[in-house]
Amino acid sequence: MCPDCEDFARTVLLLGQIALYADTDGADLDFIEAVSPSLAASLPEPPTGYEPTDGPDYPGGA
Repeated sequence: MCPDCEDFARTVLLLGQIALYADTDGADLDFIEAVSPSLAASLPEPPTGYEPTDGPDYPGGA
């Protein structure tokens, strides 16, 4: 995997994990509010050739 692809995938994974954590009982909302914007801002540009509209059709999707 190219270095940019690896950084992009890792950052997206972390954003997903923090979103899941935010939905748990007792989640530290101050931590989430402090870390989430910084993590999102550190998201690198999508790798060359990345097309977010490529992929399977989702149920109920247009």
